[in-house]
Amino acid sequence: MTSRMILWALRARWGLSAVVMACNLSGLAVISIELWLSGFLGRIGPHWLQTFGWVSIYPAIGATVGIVLAVRDREHYFGWLDQHRPPSETEAQRLLSLPISITFRALAIWLPGVIVAAIVFAHATEERSFPVVLSMFTLGGLESAALTFLIVDRLIRPTIPVVAEVLEGTAHWSNTVLARVLVTFAVTGAVPLFMLITVLADPTSDPHSRIRTAIYLALVGLSAGSVATAALARAVASPMHSLRDALDRIAAGDLEVRVPIGSTSEIGRLEHSVNELAANLSERERMRDVFGRHVGAEVAERALSGSTNLTGDMRVVTALFVDVTGSVAMATELAPHDFVAKLNRLLTIVVAATEDNHGLVNKFEGDAALCIFGAPIALDDNATPALRAARRIRDEVAALGELEIGIGIARGLVFAGDVGTDTRLEFTVIGDAVNEAARLTTEAKQVPRRVLASQEVITAASDFERTKWIHHDTLHLRGRKAPTPGWTDLGSPAPALRNGTVPAAAPAVAPPPVPEPAADQGADR
Repeated sequence: MTSRMILWALRARWGLSAVVMACNLSGLAVISIELWLSGFLGRIGPHWLQTFGWVSIYPAIGATVGIVLAVRDREHYFGWLDQHRPPSETEAQRLLSLPISITFRALAIWLPGVIVAAIVFAHATEERSFPVVLSMFTLGGLESAALTFLIVDRLIRPTIPVVAEVLEGTAHWSNTVLARVLVTFAVTGAVPLFMLITVLADPTSDPHSRIRTAIYLALVGLSAGSVATAALARAVASPMHSLRDALDRIAAGDLEVRVPIGSTSEIGRLEHSVNELAANLSERERMRDVFGRHVGAEVAERALSGSTNLTGDMRVVTALFVDVTGSVAMATELAPHDFVAKLNRLLTIVVAATEDNHGLVNKFEGDAALCIFGAPIALDDNATPALRAARRIRDEVAALGELEIGIGIARGLVFAGDVGTDTRLEFTVIGDAVNEAARLTTEAKQVPRRVLASQEVITAASDFERTKWIHHDTLHLRGRKAPTPGWTDLGSPAPALRNGTVPAAAPAVAPPPVPEPAADQGADR
C-alpha cells in the first residue's frame, strides 16, 4: 500500500504538492488541537471568529504559494522521469537535495505565519501570552518541516538506484544516516517534549487543561515516534540484511550477486562497495582463469599470489617433451585450420594427461609441448607421474590415429622460476634435463613404442612403474659426451623371466652436471 502511494506521488503531477500540503496541514492540526485542549481558544473572547479570519489569511496565502512551488518542483526535479530517460549528473545531484530544499522552504513559509499568528492571538487575549503562542506555533512549524523532510526523503527512494548509477557514489550531506536519525529524533522526541514543556509552563492555563493537553502531546509523540522509528529501523535493517546475505553468497563463491542500491547515505556507499567487491573478485577470477589457460593454473596462482620480483630456485624435476613427427610435411599438405585442429586435439590430450598427474604444461612450442613434473609445485615422486603421463599420451594419440609423435622424458637439477624483466615475466625451467628430454624425443620417433626415458627417470620411479619399462638401447645424444641409457615401455605387463623374476631397473648413472643458464633448450624437429 505504501509503495503504491509513493509511486503515485512520483508519477502524478500533483503528487509532490499533495505530500507537502499533507505534512503542513498535519503540523497545523497539531497546533490547533493543542490550543483548543489548553483552553487558549476559550480566552480569545467574543471576537474569536474575526481573530481566526485574520490569522487564516497568511496560511491561505502560504498554502497557495507552497502548492504552486511544489508543482514547479515536480517538473524541475522529476522531468527526466516523465521523459523516460536516466537523469544527467546535474539532475541527479539536484534530486538528492530535494528533501532539504523543500524542508528549508517550508520553514521559510512557516516563519512569517508563526509571527503573524502569535501577534494576533496574543493581542486577542487579555493575558497577552505572546511567548506561549509563539512557542506553540514555532514548534508546530518545526514538526511539520521535519516530517516533510522524512516523507520526501522516502518519496525519492525508488529513484536512488538510477541516481546512484549516474553519480557513482556521490551523496548529498542531507542524505546521511546521521541526518535521518537527528530529524527522526526531532519528530518523535524533541519537538513533542518541548511542546509539553510549553503547555506545562503556561501560567494562564488551568491544571485540568494542562493535564489533557499533556496527555494529547504524549500520544502524538508516541504515535509519531512509533511510525518514524519503525521507518528508520526498516531503512537501516533491511539493506543490512541484504548486505549480509550478499556477503555470505560471495564467501560461498557466488560472485554474480549484486545488491540493489536504495540510498545515497553511508549504507548506499556500503552497498556500492559490496557490488564493486563482487565485480572485482569476479574479474580476478576471470583473469585467473584466462591466465591459467595460457601459463597453467599453478603458475597463474603463483604469479597472482606473489610479488613481481624475479624469483626461482634449483630443484630436481622430471621433464617430458612431446613433438610431432613429420610436422613440416603435414603443414604443407593440410590447410592451416585443419593442421591447427589436429594440433589442438593432440595438445588437449597432453594437457589432460599432464594435469591429471599433477604436472605443468610449461609451454607450447609450435607442434611440441614441454611438461614439467615437480615445479612449481614440488612432488615427493615426480618421475612416476611423468612416466604415467607419457604412456597415456602415447596411447590416446595412437588411438586417435591422426598424428605420429615422439616423447622424451629426462630428470635432473634445473632452475625453476621467473625469467624476463620487470614488465614481462615468464615461468620456465632451465637445465640439462630439459635439453636431454628434447634430444630423447628426437630418438623416440624411431622407437616402435615412440617413448624414451632416461636412466635417472626409471631409477627414481616407483617399483611398480619400473616393471612397465624395459631398457631399449644406450644412445649417443647430440651435444652430449656421455652415453645415455634409453628406456621404453613394454606396452603390456612385463613378462616374467625364465627364473620367474621381473626384470629389474638398469643401474643408475650419475646425474649430469648442471648446465650454464645459457644452455640450449630447443628441440630439433
